[in-house]
Amino acid sequence: MTEQKRHAIYDKDGKKTIDRPWIFRTYAGHTNVWATNKLYRDNLSKGQTGLSIAFDLATQCGYSSDHPIAKPEIGKVGVPINSLDDFHILFDNIPLEEMNTSMTINGTAMWLLSLYVALAEERGIDVSQLRGTTQNDLIKEYLARGTYIFPPEDSMRLIVDMYEYCLHSAPNWNASNICSYHLQEAGATPVQELAFALITAITILDAIKERDCFTEEEFERCVGRISFFVNAGMRFVEEVSKMRAFCEMWDEITQERYGVKNAKYRRFRYGVQVNSLGLTAEQPENNAWRILIETLGVTLSRKARCRALQLPAWNEALSLPRPWDQQWSLRIQQILAYETDLLEYPDILEGSVVIESKVKELKDLAYSEINRVLDLGGGVEAVKSGYMKSALVSSQSQRMGRLANGEQIVVGKNKWVEGIESPLVSDSDGGIFMVDAKAAQKTIDALEKTKLSRDDDRVKAALKRLSDEAKSNTNLMQASIECAKARVTTGEWSETLRNVFGEYRPPTGVDGQAMSINEDNDSLVAVREKIAVFIKTHGYRPRIVVGKPGLDGHSNGAEMIAVAAKHAGFDVVYFGIRLSASDIVQSALEET
Repeated sequence: MTEQKRHAIYDKDGKKTIDRPWIFRTYAGHTNVWATNKLYRDNLSKGQTGLSIAFDLATQCGYSSDHPIAKPEIGKVGVPINSLDDFHILFDNIPLEEMNTSMTINGTAMWLLSLYVALAEERGIDVSQLRGTTQNDLIKEYLARGTYIFPPEDSMRLIVDMYEYCLHSAPNWNASNICSYHLQEAGATPVQELAFALITAITILDAIKERDCFTEEEFERCVGRISFFVNAGMRFVEEVSKMRAFCEMWDEITQERYGVKNAKYRRFRYGVQVNSLGLTAEQPENNAWRILIETLGVTLSRKARCRALQLPAWNEALSLPRPWDQQWSLRIQQILAYETDLLEYPDILEGSVVIESKVKELKDLAYSEINRVLDLGGGVEAVKSGYMKSALVSSQSQRMGRLANGEQIVVGKNKWVEGIESPLVSDSDGGIFMVDAKAAQKTIDALEKTKLSRDDDRVKAALKRLSDEAKSNTNLMQASIECAKARVTTGEWSETLRNVFGEYRPPTGVDGQAMSINEDNDSLVAVREKIAVFIKTHGYRPRIVVGKPGLDGHSNGAEMIAVAAKHAGFDVVYFGIRLSASDIVQSALEET
């Protein structure tokens, strides 16, 4: 037998081979189901090997498109889904049994999975063939993304329901996808990203164990279905180390805390979208190189290489990407996988004393943070107390301070800001994607057609069953699938469960925070001088109400404005996100 070389990869028969590339995805969805279906089929024809669905805010937050708060949001950040009829159009001429479909959906994750299952059954497809993921990470939503609906305990119940259903009926479907991506977008350090993501996984597995719905062998398989969705930023040496730490910690936690014997089920399975927080509207052409560098953090190390990858587009700081922009991001992946020799070698970082030392440091600090949260009562209690949210707001405030002070350089934003205007934004469309306002009416018309053509008695019966079973301990997946087949709408499904579970507003994390801006910063000094004059003239501090109307759950901007205003000397009124304009006005009146 030929001696095997340490720099080569060999298969189980001892033959030299190369690795398969990761799954290529682009995060996509816009306007309406017709436009998005065309986009998916076009992307698949260009070599994309999986689907990653972006839903609009109304769908994410549990509203039908005809709800007043939903109408301004239709199709702007993703595809609107109102009923099973929409899914039939969205996946027209796309074979579900051949797809690996990722759905970025959380508060309504059970509903979207039920629609997908109902679609498969109406097509005559065996549900056990379905492969894919529902993100379904509600702890992250309370902390960073903001598309939560129900209280934490009820959200955990729905997540466990989905794991129980999927393991028995759709064993290749990941019921949830622990998502540290948005934690980093909300300011998390690598240690916080490791700790808070793993705490979320622990919280889910503890809830599954408490229900006692699986045998020991089934529980091991359930652990094997836990997947992760991570972020990768510009500090790619640190990011590589973080990913290796994730792999080692997950293996240790699943073995030591849960006694998982099969190493296959202890494997850290993850997908990635590289960092969007660091992409800039200023000199946006620089973002292409940022995206490529960030990609190295999750592809260089074979031991910790991602299983699926989706890249943002160069213009994401400006708008949704256009089809050409998505093609460019897809080509970056394809060039890295097929034109370089990356997939021909074992782990090129194995044995690096630098990487090993950094991994150990990250693990030690992350375990300390995990133990701190467990001492507080675990993930749900750390959400309700505001501990994790406050930690993220603090980290984001420090990051913003470093940017303002010039301690953290971002080319084109706070350093080397003068440059030749980019030809990429000089086209007639300005390099940005524009949603056709008329397309929203087509969505509403389709919703009205569904309501007129469905069997109202079946709808009422399905919703009553959903409500009754929500009040008991019954798994809600079958009731939700029946709702889907009855053409119940997204808003009706969500409103039924709102009436049972109620709605939840988590702590904002803003109280007690300060912006780490140098005290001699010219802008800060000027604002404080004006505030001093105001106080001397009026006898009280100026008060500012910070509000963000609409359904967008990204709270970073509002939080940083609130923290910065308070740091400058304002009295700040801030009640969080996802409020209507009238709610914000009312909060201002109540504080006067």
